[in-house]
This record gives sequence, structure tokens and C-alpha cells, in this order.
Amino acid sequence: MRRSSLTLLVSGVTFATLVLMNANGNEVCGADLPPAVAPEPLTQAATATNVILLMADQMRFDVMGVAGNPVAITPNLDRLAKEGALFTKAYSSTPTCTPARAAILTGLKPWNHGMLGYGAIAHQYPLEIATYLSSFGYATHSIGKDHFGWNKTLHGGVPHGYQGTMLYDGIPGEDDNYDQWFSQEMPGGNPMATGLTFNDYRGRPYALQEFYHPTAWVGRHALTWLDEDKNTDPFYLKVSFHRPHSPYDPPERVMDLYNPEKMPRAWRGDSWDDRFAIKFNSTPDPGIWAGNITWDELKISRQAYYASVTYVDEWIGMVYDMLEMRGLLKNTLIIFTADHGDMLGDHYHYRKGYPYEGSAHVPFIVRWPDNGLPPEQGGPVAVDRGMTSEKVVELRDIFPTFAEASGHSLSAAGKKVDGASVLALLRAGADTGKVAWREWIDMEHDICYNVTNHWNSLTDGKMKYIFNAYSATEQLFDLTADPQEYHDISLSPDYAHELAAWRNRLVDQFTAEGRGVLWVQDGKLMQRVKGQLYSPNYPKHDVIANASMTDSADASIAFP
Repeated sequence: MRRSSLTLLVSGVTFATLVLMNANGNEVCGADLPPAVAPEPLTQAATATNVILLMADQMRFDVMGVAGNPVAITPNLDRLAKEGALFTKAYSSTPTCTPARAAILTGLKPWNHGMLGYGAIAHQYPLEIATYLSSFGYATHSIGKDHFGWNKTLHGGVPHGYQGTMLYDGIPGEDDNYDQWFSQEMPGGNPMATGLTFNDYRGRPYALQEFYHPTAWVGRHALTWLDEDKNTDPFYLKVSFHRPHSPYDPPERVMDLYNPEKMPRAWRGDSWDDRFAIKFNSTPDPGIWAGNITWDELKISRQAYYASVTYVDEWIGMVYDMLEMRGLLKNTLIIFTADHGDMLGDHYHYRKGYPYEGSAHVPFIVRWPDNGLPPEQGGPVAVDRGMTSEKVVELRDIFPTFAEASGHSLSAAGKKVDGASVLALLRAGADTGKVAWREWIDMEHDICYNVTNHWNSLTDGKMKYIFNAYSATEQLFDLTADPQEYHDISLSPDYAHELAAWRNRLVDQFTAEGRGVLWVQDGKLMQRVKGQLYSPNYPKHDVIANASMTDSADASIAFP
């Protein structure tokens, strides 16, 4: 891959254009880049540290070149990792859109922020990331997907402390900022003209001009905000791309970068996942959550998904270039992650909401400022750029990391969260053993798609324990020897002691959290046929009206 630039006129504004070399060595023009005339550097106070959260939606951990994937084309994410740190054991504790974003918003684990599955984010929490940073003079802005809810009376998203928002949630009927813009740009047009749905496993090239693609829209607004912001105050900017969440609809030029015959095959277990080979729908077909589809179908699905990641990567590169042109890399901390992954047919599963690696394991990259960080802002960093860490991290760690980088540590302020600042690991250098870091992370999800998909899990990134609540059955995977989760070793006598140790850890967690006899009784994990979408810690001022996404007709899946 190499990059060069040329210019073209888009809506009256001159932009540079990204040029990629495809597999045949031919140039293919890309999307709009920042203005060809470089913006002036932004002058900020010497002590100011900006923080930027770059997010993709539904992006699994392994679709990056830097993650060791020889097929993935992600030069810009690879560059971020080479200029920062790649955390290879990063997870989403409740791997669907809304509860994952509640963890980012609050710094809390599922039981403490109250969302145990895919429900409604509360309208307000006692402590929220944007509100906290705003209180110390930070300009806060959110672009792209929030999934916080849409206020139809005020015709805007629920702000959760962000001083400004420009939203595309990808929710039919919401009429968010992108939807309004599209209607004005193309009256009577169909933004879903590609013919795919938001729960689709199929993929095909975007049917409209690339200018209208939601990824391009989010990227352009991020560039505009960074270019036009003349405020010298430090800022917190969240840029949250909706893709590669379905529909898998990248521009054709990007999809053509991938040969469908060379797409990685789906992972299949030694037998534990056979029961999922029958198609089960959560929405009308093609919205399956489990089932075996042909390789001819799956290879195109994966081609389009990978290309959707590459398209997001292009725009992340443009944001990076804008930061460089404005002189902001010297004093800006960047985190890239995703709310959850996508199974992509692994173990016959699709989308998210599962404890397995494709769903719960997410990318997590931290790039610290070129000028480093002073001690009062979480520094100094004592590791080399390009390092990797196997410490287990989670989305709840973003809030405390940004707070410490701002010079206003949550712990120093007496604010209690469950997450921890990953800057502690960067300060420790090679001596991370002296850092009081968690040994494992808790994960869970209430009923999603089907009453049988209802679970709790623990992992340290080396072993993973799963308790399937509906059937009261267990799974155990050795992620070090078996990262693709081919072999469920829970019934192996050789791992009986290991299984009991992880089970007891989950018993201890439930007991410490006071979950009650429906969860644990006399030291035993209880079977839970019915779900519980919210914990007692969910903010009381919000009306709990959401039900679990349950399809009782699919409750007949056989468990061993």
C-alpha cells in the first residue's frame, strides 16, 4: 500500500484524495481527504492534553494487520499501534451496542451501571465522562454513533454531557443528523438503496456515490470540527463510526481490494458448536443469529466486512493527517477501540452478544502525545512506541484513562469507578508486575436473540470460563493454546481443578455484588431461565420498559 494525493472539487471545496494501490497494482481513487492547503497549527496552553476516542462499531479484534492478520488492509490503525501501544487482551464486558457504550460513558462494570444486556441507556448517570471533563474546561463533542437515544421533542440526541453532537446512530425511524442531511441532499432518495438491513449477514458494494456513505459523512464532520475549532481550550472528541456494523456495504473500489477466495475461513469447533448449525432467526431472514450458510455466501460477507473496516481505516488516516497538520499530535492522547466484535460465522454465530472471541474481544490501541505526558497527567510513559501488552483491559478503562491524562484523576478526585487508567501500565514500562492491575475481567449478557443465549463469563485473556444461565452448563477454553476456541475443555478431567477455580471466582463475584439467590445459592451458580435486563443500580429515574430480545420459538436448541 502507498499513498499519494491529487485534488478534486467536492461540493465547492477542494480536497486531497486518497489513492490506494489495489492487488493488481492499479490506482483506485479514494474518498475526500483534508483540504489540500494545510490548516494552520492550533496553539494551545503548554499543559493542555486533548483526548480523542476513535471507535468502530462491531469491529472484532483480529481484523487489523497489526493484529497479525495478513489479509486485513488497515495501514492507519497499524500506524497508530506502531506509534503507541496495542492491548491484545481487550474485551467488551457486555458485547452489544448500548451496554458497551454505557461502560465507556460511566467507567463501570455491567452490574454497577445497571445494563446487563441490550436495553436503553439511562438518560443520566451520576458520573459521566463528557460531563466530568467539561467541568475542567474541556470542550466536548461527539460525532457519529452514540446510541444514547433520540429526543423527538427537542429533535436531538440525548447529550450525556457532550456540548455538541453530530449523530448517525443507524436506527430506522430515528431521523438523526445524518438522516436529515441525506433527506436534504437527496430528496426522496433511499439511504438504504444497497438493499441490505442493519442485521444482515450479506454484503455488497454501496449503491450510491461514496459521498453519501455514513462512514464518509462521519469522517467529514470530524475533519471539519478539527479544522474549524479555533478554541485554545483542551478538547475531548469522540468520533464513532457506525461501520463495519451491518449493512456490510463498503464502496466498490474498497471491496475490490479484497479477493473473496482469500478470505479467512470461519472457525468451527470440534463438536461443541454443532447445535448452532441450524438457522435461527432473530429477525426475518437474512437476520440470522446462528446457522450454517454456504462458503459462497460467507466469503462475500467477509469480503464486504473486511472492506468496511478498511474504509473506516481510511478515514481514521485522514483524521490523523488533520491532527498532524494542526500540530495536535504533540499534545493529544488517542484511543481506538470498538463497542464489540462480530462473529462473522465463527462457530455458526453472527453479529454480537456472545462470550466468544469474535464477539467479545475488541481492538484497543493507545497513542500517547508526541511530547509525552507529565507526572501530573499520568506520565511519564516508560515504554517504547510499538509495544504490545497482554494485560486484560476493558471499555470501562477509557474514562479513567482520559481523566488521568487531563490532569484530573478520578481516584484523586474521590470518584469511584470500576475501570482503571491504562496509563499506569505505560508508566510501569517492563515492570508491570508492580502495577495493581486486575487478573481477569467479568463479562455477561442477558437474553439476546434467543432465550438460550444468556450467559456470564470470566477471562484473563489466557483462559475463558462461561456459564450458560439458561441450561446451567459450563464451557472452558484455553485461549493460549486454542485462541479460536475450537475445543471446549470443561469436561476434561485434566482441567477439573481449573474449571472449579473459575467457577468459584464467579460465585465470589455474584456474592460480593449482592446479586441474591436467583444468581447464587449455597455457593452454587443458579440456573436462570428468565432474564434480568437491568440491575438494581440502573438509574431509578429511568422507566425500565425494554424487554430482552427473546424468541421463545428458538428455545429448543439442544445442550449437552
